Amino acid sequence: GLGFWTDRSAVHEAAAEGRVVQLQRLIEDGAAVNMVAVDSITPLHEACIRGQAQCVRLLLGAGAQVEARNIDGSTPLCDACAAGSLECVKLMLEYGATVNPPLFTFSPLHEACMSGNSECVQLMIDRGALMEAHDCHYGTPLHVACAREHLDCAKVLLNAGANVNAAKLHETALHHAAKMKNVDLIELLVEFGANVYARDNLKRKPINYTSLGSPSYLCLEFYENTPLSLQQISRVAVRRAVGKRAAEVLSQLELPGRIIRFLSYMPPQIF
Repeated sequence: GLGFWTDRSAVHEAAAEGRVVQLQRLIEDGAAVNMVAVDSITPLHEACIRGQAQCVRLLLGAGAQVEARNIDGSTPLCDACAAGSLECVKLMLEYGATVNPPLFTFSPLHEACMSGNSECVQLMIDRGALMEAHDCHYGTPLHVACAREHLDCAKVLLNAGANVNAAKLHETALHHAAKMKNVDLIELLVEFGANVYARDNLKRKPINYTSLGSPSYLCLEFYENTPLSLQQISRVAVRRAVGKRAAEVLSQLELPGRIIRFLSYMPPQIF
């Protein structure tokens, strides 16, 4: 139902370049909005990957297929997340785009983490995106956020209950952070319970991917040689128990606000 194969049409070009007036005229003149190019890309794909929100709105209003897939299996929602366009993502969701498309391991949430837009990441999680969705090459969304050094995206995922020790060929997000020599990411992951002793399929710990004496090496060496405090152990245990319901459950516990803030990884209030 996507029409016939063709080279890029005038609709594709207008959608990609954000030429709203021209696109409106083409639609009014009866141009097919679901025509596919030789790579199975529709005009809606083009508009989403370029973050052309007005064109996305026009195409959707004219009946563009929300779940159209290109030759790689990517949907327009995946492309909107890849572009980091919050407005396009919201439009796609408004028109019923599938948050967790089947048979597509690299999910829209992976794409949002790849682009580094933490607001897109939060929106996808709020709409039910699977944080443990696993891609055979990239691992989980947390792996992607750490490999690309998107600290804010990693924070959103971890606060939402993502498994900090999820493994891809035994490789954890902490291995990625160590490879990138990113001390901030290393500290964040350890704070959420990352295992500094985890070994990948090469039997290497995260510290083995750092340079001797470097800031990342010294950071991991400290965590390997220093036992966690009882406070930290307790926080990780509570967070693990409540899992993805942390934001909802912690606020309802009959505990002092200071403890709630600690469990929620929020800074203490300053009076």
